Amino acid sequence: MKNVTIRKLSDEVHRAIHQRAAAHGRSIEAEMRAILTEAVQPPERIKLGTLLSGVISEENRLTDDERETYFGRDKTPHEPMVFGQ
Repeated sequence: MKNVTIRKLSDEVHRAIHQRAAAHGRSIEAEMRAILTEAVQPPERIKLGTLLSGVISEENRLTDDERETYFGRDKTPHEPMVFGQ
């Protein structure tokens, strides 16, 4: 994790963040992390894997079953490793 120092933050902005943090039941530091995370990673963003899956599916016109086969998780239980036999 990286540390960041913000200099010359106005009293008005600090007060607003303090009030927002109190409303969310967080520390000022946690509130600032939440604000920064929301700014650079909005929930409506499209993730790369989702985008690529959509492009590949559209290009090849995969059925739902084919898409699950290629992009779904393998739900087969794994055999435990055996050592020293």
